[in-house]
Amino acid sequence: MTAETDHDLTREPVAAHEPSPRSGSIALVLLVAAGLVAVAVGLMTLGRAQAQPYILGILAVLAMVGLFNLFAFAAGIIRFVDRNLDDPVMGRIADHAFDGLAVTDPRGHVVYSNAAYLTLTGATGPQEVRPVERIFIGNPDVSEAVFRLLKAAREGKRQQEEVRISGHDGSQGRWLRMRVRPLGTGKRESKYAVWSIADITRDRERQEDVFQELQHAIEYLDHAPCGFFSVNPAGELAYVNATLANWLDYDLAEIGSGGLKLTDIVSGDGASLLTSIVAVPGEVKTEVFDIDLRMRTGKTMPVRLYHKLAFGADGAPGPSRTLVISRARDERSDPDRAAEVRFMRFFDHTPMAIATVDRGGNVVRANARYAKLGQALGLDSASKSIFRAVNSRDRHLLIAAINQAAENQADIAPVEVALEGTKERWGQFFVTPVDGGENDAEAAIVHMLETTERRALENQINQSQKMETVGQLAGGIAHDFNNVLSAIMMANDFLLNAHKPTDPSFQDIMQIKQNATRAATLVRQLLAFSRRQTLRPQVLDLGDALSDLAMLLRRLIGEKVKHETIHGRDLWPVKVDVSQFEQVIVNLAVNARDAMPDGGKLIIRTANVTVEEAAKLAYKGMPAADYVRIEVADTGTGIPADIRDKIFEPFFSTKEVGKGTGLGLSTVYGIVKQTGGFIYVDSEPGQGTSFHIFLPRHHAELEAQVEQPAAAVSAANGAAKEAAAGAAEAKPRTDLTGQGTILLVEDEEGLRALNARGLRSRGYTVVEAENGVEAMEVLEEQSGGIDLVVSDVVMPEMDGPTLLKAMREKNPEIKFIFVSGYAEDAFEKSLPEGQQFDFLPKPFTLSQLVAAVKETMAKVG
Repeated sequence: MTAETDHDLTREPVAAHEPSPRSGSIALVLLVAAGLVAVAVGLMTLGRAQAQPYILGILAVLAMVGLFNLFAFAAGIIRFVDRNLDDPVMGRIADHAFDGLAVTDPRGHVVYSNAAYLTLTGATGPQEVRPVERIFIGNPDVSEAVFRLLKAAREGKRQQEEVRISGHDGSQGRWLRMRVRPLGTGKRESKYAVWSIADITRDRERQEDVFQELQHAIEYLDHAPCGFFSVNPAGELAYVNATLANWLDYDLAEIGSGGLKLTDIVSGDGASLLTSIVAVPGEVKTEVFDIDLRMRTGKTMPVRLYHKLAFGADGAPGPSRTLVISRARDERSDPDRAAEVRFMRFFDHTPMAIATVDRGGNVVRANARYAKLGQALGLDSASKSIFRAVNSRDRHLLIAAINQAAENQADIAPVEVALEGTKERWGQFFVTPVDGGENDAEAAIVHMLETTERRALENQINQSQKMETVGQLAGGIAHDFNNVLSAIMMANDFLLNAHKPTDPSFQDIMQIKQNATRAATLVRQLLAFSRRQTLRPQVLDLGDALSDLAMLLRRLIGEKVKHETIHGRDLWPVKVDVSQFEQVIVNLAVNARDAMPDGGKLIIRTANVTVEEAAKLAYKGMPAADYVRIEVADTGTGIPADIRDKIFEPFFSTKEVGKGTGLGLSTVYGIVKQTGGFIYVDSEPGQGTSFHIFLPRHHAELEAQVEQPAAAVSAANGAAKEAAAGAAEAKPRTDLTGQGTILLVEDEEGLRALNARGLRSRGYTVVEAENGVEAMEVLEEQSGGIDLVVSDVVMPEMDGPTLLKAMREKNPEIKFIFVSGYAEDAFEKSLPEGQQFDFLPKPFTLSQLVAAVKETMAKVG
C-alpha cells in the first residue's frame, strides 16, 4: 500500500522516461512481524500483572495506526496499488511507443505522458507537459479539429482527426494524426481520456507521390491515340478515356459519374458479344470484336475492340479492359479493310442469328444476334453447342440438318423447332454447308429466325377463326331450334287451353312446356356465345349491381365458400344489359364454387383502368382505353395449361357427364364480347383462378350527341318487349283479343299455321304468305288493306328487311313486327336509318305473340 496525493496525480505527472519507484517492501513487513513476535515473547517472561499495561499500550498504538490508515484510505490520501502497474514490460510498451501518448483527468490535466508525446509537443521535461488544446491554441488550421476531439473526450467517445501544422519561418509543415478515446469502460475510468499523436508526414508525402504518378498515367491514357474503356460486371461504364469520349461526342465528366452503360454506346446487339465470353475460372481472356459504337448524336462508328476480361476463382467476371481502334478511316484508305468493315457490320446488324458450327454442332463463330439469343434463352455461357438452344424433343431435327450440311448436301429444308428455356419459344433454322468441306473446323452455316410471335399470332388467328366458325354454327343451330321450339311451345299452349288442370294429361302437357322452356334457355346460351342475342343495355353502377347480387351469390356458393366483394373507389359507369351481366357473374361464381369442393374463398374486385394502365397490360387484343375491371378470383384447383385456351368453347366441360352443359363460360364469353368488353383468365393448377373482365367506360356526353336521332328507333325496337313485360307483371290479366287484318309471313309452314291459328283464336283476320315475294302479291291483292305485318327475318327469295323497304314504299304507315331466332342486331344494320319496327325473338308463347300484336296495333301512326 502506497500513499499518493491528488496534487501529485494532477500537477506532477510522471514522465515516461523516468520509471516510477517500486512501492512497498517485503523485508520491512518481515522485520515488523519479527519485532512484534519478540515483544510478545518478552512480555510472556514477565508476570501477567506486570505485562498487562504494556500489552494494552501496544494494542492502543496498533489500533490508532489502523484507524488512521482507514481514514486516510477513505479520504484518498493513501491507496492500494495494483502490482500489475509496476510491471516493467507493460510500462516500457507505453513509455517507448512511437506515437505520443497522454492521459488527461476529468478536468483536462495531463496525468501521464510518454517520451514521444514530449517530443511531438516540444516539451523539454515532465514539468512542461501540456494538454492538446493548450498546445495548438490559436492555430486556425487545427482549432476546429481539436474542438471536435475535446467534445468526444467529454462525451466518452472515440474520435480521430488529421491536421496539417504549418512550419515556422517558411519551413515545410507536418501532418499529425490525433486520436482520443476513454481510458476504460468503468465509470471512473471513462472520465479519463487517452490521447495519441502520430506524425504521418512521410505517409502523406508517399500518398501525394503516388497520386501524382496516377495523375500522369491517367493523363497519358486519356490522350492516347486510341480509345479505352472499362465495364464492371453490372454492365456499367466504370472508365472511359478522353479520346473515346471525344469520338462519341460525350462529356467526360458525364461518363465518369456513372450515368452510362455499355448498351448506351454499343449499337445493335453488339453488347451481347462482350458479355458472351465463355467463363474459365482463374483465367484471363482477350477477344477481338468488330462492332459499331453509337455516338451521342445517334450516328454509328465502326471499331475493333480488344476486350480483355479476367475471371475469378469462382468464374465470376471482373471489370474489363478494352482497347478501341477506330476503323472509320479504313473505309477511306484501304478498300480491302473497307470491305471487311462492311461485311462485319452486315454480319452483326442482321436481324437473323448466324453461327458457323463444326460437325458436332459446336459454335465456331457467331454474330451479336446469336449471342443475344443465347442470353435470352438462359443458356450457360460455357456451352458452345448450338443444340443446347433447341428443346430436347426437337433436337434430332437440327442434328439431322447439320449432318446433311457436313456431307455437302444442298437444298436442306428449313427446320422449325421449339427453343430451350422456361417460356415457350420457337425458331426456324436454315442450314447450309460451308464451301471447302476439307475444313473440319466449320461444317455448316446456321441462320436462325425466332418465330415465337408469328406462331402466337397464327394460333390466335386460328383460335379466333375457330371461335367465329363455332359461333356461326351455334347461331345457325339456335335459329333452327328456335323455329322448332316456337312450334312446340305454340302447340303446347293450344293443348293447355284445351285441357283443364284436373285432366290426367294436363301434367304431361306441363312437362312438355317445362322442357321446351329449358331447351329455349340452352338456345339462348348458344346465341349468347355467338353474340347474336338481343341485349337491352342501360347505364349501370357496377358497385350497386354487385351489392344486389350478394345475397344470391351466397346462396349459390354455399357455406363452405367465403365470399368477399372489394369495391373500387369512384367507379366509372358502364352500359350493359343488367340481366346478362348478372348471368356473367353468376356463371363465374358457380364455376368457382365447383372448383372448391372442400371450401375456399371467392373474391370479386372492381377498379377503374385508365388508358395508360390498359396500355401497360400484357393482354393481347385489348386496345388502350378507359375500362372498368371486374375480377372474379377463387382459391380452387386452378385450370391446367393444356385446356386453358378451350374453356370458352361451347360444350367443352371438365365436369362429369350430366353435371354441366359446357355452355357456362361460353355464355360469359359471348355476353362480354357483345357488350364490347374483353375477358381473360389467369390460372395455375393448385393456385386458383382469376377471371378479368374489362368493360368499356360509358361516356354520357358522347351518347347525348346521338340520343335524339336514335330515340325513335330505340323506342320502336323496345316497344314490344316492354309491352310484353308490362303485361306479364300486371296482376289482372288484360284482354288480348282484338280486330284487324294481319299479314303473317313465315317460311316454316307448320309454325306459320300455328301462329295463324293462335291469332285467329283471338279475333284477328290472318292472311298467310310463305316469303317476301308472296307477301308483296298479297298486299297488292288485299282490297281491305293490311293493318299489321308479322314477318320472319330470314326467308328465301326476299328476306324481312327487304320486304319492309318494299312495303314502306307503297304504304309508309304500315306497321311491322319482326320475329326471328336471331337477335335484332343481326339485321338492324341492313335497315335504312329511321325505320320503325317492333321485334319479338323466338321462341315465344301464344300469349307473348298476341300481346305484341295488340300493343303494336294500338300505336298511332
